[in-house]
Amino acid sequence: MLLVRSQHYLCRFTKSMIHSRSITSSTLYVHWPYCRKRCTYCNFNKYISNSVDHDRMKTCLIKEASTLISQSRAQVITSVFFGGGTPSLAEPATFQSLIESVARDNVLSEDAEISMEVNPTAFQAHQLKDFKEAGINRVSIGVQTLKSNGLNILGRDHSVQESLNCLEAASTLFPRKVSLDLIFGWPGQTMDMWIEELKQLQSLSVHTMTCQILHVCDKHLSLYQLTVEKGTQLYSQVQSGKLQVADTGLSEDMYLHAVQFLEQNGFERYEISNFAKEGQYCQHNMSYWNGGEYIGVGPGAHGRFQPNGKYEREARIQTLSPEAWMKEVEIRGHGTRSIVPLSLHERLEELLVVGLRTKWGISHKAWSLLCPNQSLAALTQYTEFQQYFDSGLLEINSSGLRASNEGMNIIDTIIVDSTVPPQQWYCLQHCVHHSRQSLKLSWSAAVFQVDSVLPEPCHIKSVDDLAPQLTAWYDVCDWGP
Repeated sequence: MLLVRSQHYLCRFTKSMIHSRSITSSTLYVHWPYCRKRCTYCNFNKYISNSVDHDRMKTCLIKEASTLISQSRAQVITSVFFGGGTPSLAEPATFQSLIESVARDNVLSEDAEISMEVNPTAFQAHQLKDFKEAGINRVSIGVQTLKSNGLNILGRDHSVQESLNCLEAASTLFPRKVSLDLIFGWPGQTMDMWIEELKQLQSLSVHTMTCQILHVCDKHLSLYQLTVEKGTQLYSQVQSGKLQVADTGLSEDMYLHAVQFLEQNGFERYEISNFAKEGQYCQHNMSYWNGGEYIGVGPGAHGRFQPNGKYEREARIQTLSPEAWMKEVEIRGHGTRSIVPLSLHERLEELLVVGLRTKWGISHKAWSLLCPNQSLAALTQYTEFQQYFDSGLLEINSSGLRASNEGMNIIDTIIVDSTVPPQQWYCLQHCVHHSRQSLKLSWSAAVFQVDSVLPEPCHIKSVDDLAPQLTAWYDVCDWGP
């Protein structure tokens, strides 16, 4: 149930009603860009500041959300995700005001999932109750590792004990709605260490009590392999030889062992990096993977939606710098820095790349909505795909096109030095081909990570125009579920 102050603002639409009627829905991503410190591996759009103007940020977030929602065709918002940065550093009243504003100006489905990323420090764990009262009904805890040396290498600002305390508090406040994030493949981590860490998920001591983490986070868990991004502290440490990352073979073995371990503990791998019990999927990310529209609000946020009066979906990126973004929002109601119209061809390619990351793949219905004149089965006629169907890596049946279990393992294998132009990542044949060479595919191929502030004026007409500014796909569990 959504715990906002004014329940009468909520829409009467439920998910089943939305699916059964011609109601245009969207999700909302809200980016809080501030952190207390930058993790060694992080290249996301985040800023270290000890003097955040919370009132000004709140006003601008509300204003931009209202503007962009009005520009979209959305009749209902089915989920809201607060990511960052470290959104749990925001004042709970900021998010409450935004939730209520969206509910007033638009509509929130009465069963809307409203998630927030949480950094498990003692201070932020203490505030969880306030965030629940503000309207948050699901949290993703960025534990990352249960090893103290791993936390130090990753530059995290919390201890293992603080993680456990936060998980315990969250499980009480958000039963069945607590997700845990773990990173594997960090420098110095061995297979034995990883196996031990997975076993720790089953039983760890919290003060004098036994905390069975897989019972605390009993419905959702996300696993991410560490990637070393250029420009990060970790990249410099690796380049200088101070640290050495796990080789590709070890990383693959770690992932496969984790998949087996989680399945033995009742978790279903429903997406390459995400595991759930009893169908407790992250609804916000499900919308991404199903090709749904989403509106990005806040500095550096990304969105994909079809504006009112237009026939093409647009990829949008908001201004990166918080100060510049706030000035733009105050002047014109939003801080959109770039708009890229997406061709039908690009949308089909995105659907393939993102959809194959899930256990369901791409349904015939989803494909036909974009491409009514050519069926999914036509892909089997192309030489580039035949070998993958023949080897059982890809499957097609009455439900649609999907990767087999073995195919899912291969598609998301990661190698640090693999480099492919971003525009090639759209294409399925590149996706499958390079995955066999251990190409990393981000969990959200629809969203980019921008390396630097886009030039002004920014005249972008195609993805190729934007490609020089893009360095990697944006991985929301960091907003991940």
